[in-house]
Amino acid sequence: MVSRRELAAASPWVELTLTDDDRSQAAPDVLLRMLGQAQWIRSFEEYVLELAGKALVHGPAHSSIGQEGGAVGSILSLRSDDVINGSHRGHHQFLAKAFGHVLRPTSGALPEITPEVHEIFRRTLAEICGLADGYCRGRGGSMHLRWSEAGAMGTNAIVGGGVPQAAGFAWNMLHAGTDAVSVTYFGDGAVNIGSVLETFNLAAAWKLPVCFFIENNQYAVSTPVAKATAEPRLSGRGGAFNIPSWRVDGMDALAVHVAMEEAVAHMRAGNGPTIVEADMYRYFHQNGPFPGSAFGYRDKAEESLWRERDPIAQLTRQVVARGLVSADAVEAAKADVDRVMREIGDSFLEAVPGGKPAERRIIADLWPDPGFVDVGIRGDLSELDGSRYAEEKTFDGELTERRFIDLVSEVMARAMELDPRVIVLGEDVDGLKGGTNGATRLPLAKFPERVLGTPISENAFCGLAGGMALDGRFRPVVEFMYADFMWVAADQLFNQVAKARHMFGGESAVPFVLRSKLAAGTGYGSQHSMDPAGVLTTAPGLRVVAPATPFDYVGLMNTALACDDPVVVLEHVDLYNVKGAAPVDDLDYRIPVGKAAIRRTGDDLTIITYLSMVGHCLEALDEVKELSADLIDLRWLDRASVDWDAITASVRKTNRVLIVEQGAWGASYGGWLADEIQRRLFDWLDGPVERVTGAEASPSISKVLERAAIARTEEVVGKLRAIASE
Repeated sequence: MVSRRELAAASPWVELTLTDDDRSQAAPDVLLRMLGQAQWIRSFEEYVLELAGKALVHGPAHSSIGQEGGAVGSILSLRSDDVINGSHRGHHQFLAKAFGHVLRPTSGALPEITPEVHEIFRRTLAEICGLADGYCRGRGGSMHLRWSEAGAMGTNAIVGGGVPQAAGFAWNMLHAGTDAVSVTYFGDGAVNIGSVLETFNLAAAWKLPVCFFIENNQYAVSTPVAKATAEPRLSGRGGAFNIPSWRVDGMDALAVHVAMEEAVAHMRAGNGPTIVEADMYRYFHQNGPFPGSAFGYRDKAEESLWRERDPIAQLTRQVVARGLVSADAVEAAKADVDRVMREIGDSFLEAVPGGKPAERRIIADLWPDPGFVDVGIRGDLSELDGSRYAEEKTFDGELTERRFIDLVSEVMARAMELDPRVIVLGEDVDGLKGGTNGATRLPLAKFPERVLGTPISENAFCGLAGGMALDGRFRPVVEFMYADFMWVAADQLFNQVAKARHMFGGESAVPFVLRSKLAAGTGYGSQHSMDPAGVLTTAPGLRVVAPATPFDYVGLMNTALACDDPVVVLEHVDLYNVKGAAPVDDLDYRIPVGKAAIRRTGDDLTIITYLSMVGHCLEALDEVKELSADLIDLRWLDRASVDWDAITASVRKTNRVLIVEQGAWGASYGGWLADEIQRRLFDWLDGPVERVTGAEASPSISKVLERAAIARTEEVVGKLRAIASE
């Protein structure tokens, strides 16, 4: 006979509501502070919508009007050293965190607009309008607000995109020995996104002090929650990951505050993550000053019912009923903040010459200088000043034959020895005696607590590492087992890590390293064999390095680890067992950013290549002796770091160029490089830039078809002979 036993989730899931007695016992100053700040946020956003309605806000204005109770209720429990991040609809949380950072406790009165609060209003409005005085110098606008000094680590236009980073902030806090916590805000639409669920799992497995605060505002743009999921009580996800969860009325700021107090206490005690779901309602459409009913997906009756439970009105009734302040004082405070917002707005605006009487425009001098457009895509590399640089030919230490993969392991262990901030994370890096190829063998033996094996969730742990880097207390090194997995984590790598410095104003260091191997020729097929260089180097914020020798790997990895920009280190599996000259015990040198290596010299041809194709080109030149060539090993592939001095000098000598790469031509790095060479050096070329690449198709598992899809020595030999015969 079949037997059945009821199972229960390991963590509690509760719905929290307050009684009249609970409300009567609430601390007066808590109610007054929440009311004052909620009204500040409301007035601020009403003014933003007014400007947006006059086309004075370029781009979207995602207001949170109606949701202020969730912001002030949740953030009141946080300290300045606690951090938050949020979504595209994040004005309210950003402002509440900023207010909490500058305000000092007051007693018996509504909070006052101090000069510091006035400056928050001014700089936040400037950012939303895209002005130079904004927190991100006008680059972030409404959706990307960051003030790290206040613990506001950045709002995010990618739905759910900031959630993995919040786990990274939490990891840093936990391992820096603090009891600070991280809170990530996102909406009902993000709850069903893979990276969010991956981060639930990772945060729970590692017991990270991060609160996943779900603003269930009932609609993902126009799609109601009940249409998107069979379980509209979104905090129910917590049980699947052993995360304690609270569900609360988000229109009731005091109830949110009580739930958040419990969640924060749980996290500060070292018990891991929490989920708080606040049911609330945005009064306006996804973007702009019109209600959802104007677009047909909500009706006015529904909107009216939610407005009857307005969070500010509820707080006002409570403080007036208890005699904490008068209704007239509340109205006066509202009039005060409305006046301040208009004064700030007036300082940004001027009449349009020849326009209508009420027509206004942004004062031209307040915009960022157009020359600022590319500033801060990457850093100036001043962090590398004083580096000890070395090259194999001039190295003054002892060299011997060493395996490439052994140097991969040794240089990382040495870096971890010198810098306790270096953390390695990835799938299986803590097992198999050093990962799938032995790259973490020594780090694991020497620093097992800093080698973190992750679940199979590239978006989550790549984003977590991005958060670690943005916070700045640790320097993460992510390993992707295969380069193709970058596309699994594409949002975090391209939209988050690569763009963060520039998007947030150009000054935020992102010391993030991603190691990954290229495996063409190993029989692993289309989804494990790509060369990602051509796509990676379209992301301006990434530096990309491709070591071809054991000696270079040491110096280039040391430079990558010291760099305050995100660096992708490409490693070819064919090189792992190759032996080459490398130091016996000196692993502390660096190789400069943007410096190529000349592997052979000649007068007939300039060959430009990288990674394993360096060796194939040397073999081909040995076979085709009728040609002498400069062989340039690029080493640095990103467009800001290409060694144009070396390329230019060689092309002016040889007047012919051959670019050699192994992978498919569709995602080719050489396509861009050939175009740029012809643009820069056309007058020095005696013919078009020649190329060797793989086929159009990705490599197949069939040994014969795989070989046909990639370039090796034979393809280079064929091209060299064709050039020699011309």
